[in-house]
Amino acid sequence: MEIKPIHNEVEYKAALKAVSPFFENEPKLGSSDADFFEIMLTLIESYEAKNFPIDLPDPIEAIKFRMEQSGLAPKDLQPMIGKSNRVSEVLNRKRSLTISMIRKLNSDLGIPAECLIKPTRVSVAVK
Repeated sequence: MEIKPIHNEVEYKAALKAVSPFFENEPKLGSSDADFFEIMLTLIESYEAKNFPIDLPDPIEAIKFRMEQSGLAPKDLQPMIGKSNRVSEVLNRKRSLTISMIRKLNSDLGIPAECLIKPTRVSVAVK
């Protein structure tokens, strides 16, 4: 297959078909097949990034996911967010994250800042 940019769905499918054999039998590093595979993967990734973008997760969902991954309880977030009532308000979307909270969550839990700064839906109680 000739190496060229991927502009449409037909070219994308052809590129996927061209590299599919290499997933089961990866070519030897330094070979022309390995170079072809690497270049094609870069082109495929570029096409997918433009045409199938993956949105960042909701900040609260990202925090909950990290809590689940790390076996953390809400009380474990207190050093990053504040007292238990503040943690509860954040996790229940009644309070937005502050810059200070974002920095601490990023540094202490490794949650990407880009994800944490995404606006969240703040629940408003209706009276």
